[in-house]
Amino acid sequence: MTPETRIGKWQRFPDLISRLVPDAITASVILTITMVAIALALKNPLTQVMDAYHQGLWMLLPFTMQMTLIIVLSAALAATPLFRRTIAGLARLPNSPKQIVALAFLTSGAAAYLYWGLGYALGPMIAIYFAAEAERRDIPVDFPFLLAVTYSSQALWQYGLSASGPLLVASKGHFLQDIIGVVPLSTTIWSPAAIIHELAYATASVVAACWLLPKTCRWISQYPESLALAKTVEPAAIDQRGLSFSQRLENHPIVSLSMGVLLSGWLVDHFFVKRLGHDINSLNVTLLLLTFLLYRTVKRFAKAVELSAGRSWAVIVLYHLYAGVAGLVQYTNVGDRVARMAASISTAATFPLITAIAGSVFACFIPSSGGQWTVQGFVTVKTAMGVGVSVQRGMLALGVGDHMGNFLTPFWYVVVAGIARVDFRIFFGYALVFAAIWFAIGVVVFTFAPC
Repeated sequence: MTPETRIGKWQRFPDLISRLVPDAITASVILTITMVAIALALKNPLTQVMDAYHQGLWMLLPFTMQMTLIIVLSAALAATPLFRRTIAGLARLPNSPKQIVALAFLTSGAAAYLYWGLGYALGPMIAIYFAAEAERRDIPVDFPFLLAVTYSSQALWQYGLSASGPLLVASKGHFLQDIIGVVPLSTTIWSPAAIIHELAYATASVVAACWLLPKTCRWISQYPESLALAKTVEPAAIDQRGLSFSQRLENHPIVSLSMGVLLSGWLVDHFFVKRLGHDINSLNVTLLLLTFLLYRTVKRFAKAVELSAGRSWAVIVLYHLYAGVAGLVQYTNVGDRVARMAASISTAATFPLITAIAGSVFACFIPSSGGQWTVQGFVTVKTAMGVGVSVQRGMLALGVGDHMGNFLTPFWYVVVAGIARVDFRIFFGYALVFAAIWFAIGVVVFTFAPC
């Protein structure tokens, strides 16, 4: 069976989903209307339903801004020449096809673990640089397959340093604090179960990638628009002659360095003076610090942020639509009824599997981890308490289902394919194998490992 035939067979299910599932905004509106109908069917008065929607719609304003900054700053950071040069250097290290796919997965996965936006922005560039260097050295590596490998490595961010749900509940003032309090990261992304899962998934995926390597190679030169990206663009030197005083300031490193000092002081105060833990704000300050320093001047920084800002438009609107749904779940009897029903069919042993399946279904309509936790967090927490397992186990199991949505629906494939300048269908089918690995390992680990 040729690789093209395998792609065709693996791709039938996601192709069906891509035809049936509407875009994220349309899906969120349908979900909202459905939730209103359910709330009314459960005999909530219309006034209570509208009050619940009123309470929920704008309750995520700070979180929305935090996530917008994450997307904008990560895209700007990934475009810096330093990151491009680093990837180009790593691409010269492997000497065989198996070494290439293994290092590409681990490199892209490490970026995703550090920060999800950085992983999605760098993953396709890693595939491009590695494929271009492989072709230059006549090492046969199928470029679409390599894109699938780097895309699949992005799953590691679910329990990494930018995991949306764990970071949210680790921050004071989150929307479930009255129920579960502030949940430290040591019990979620740094729990034994989360660490075991990350290591097990990475190991199994690298083995699978080496085993599935196509014998027929589609070189990156067959995709000239992608190949054109395999070069590092250095910033042009700035001619200071004829510049006004304000223009000189915009193009002088002293301003960025001064900002770097202030942001470094914020981090010192956060971690060492106030002794606070890692949260969304500290992540954004770190990203802001790195972006200022790597672009060196305010002019370059502002231009990079301007180019990256367009990628955040969906989050700016979507999170409030999800918050409205969360309000309908939390401030009517819908959440309690669903939680009791889930608890009635769950046990401590089956809870992670049921939670992961439910998360997978919702994730097909909500292509956002933070948005999904907003909608499902209340029910997950209540169900966990009802069956006698920790809230952390429920959150981690929900993450398995959350990323299944990223594997099964086109939303993030399209984003990655847009960066790589290819049709997402050329690598969509391969990723289903990694999706199966992700789900199986996740259910087993979060059922039996300590968390």
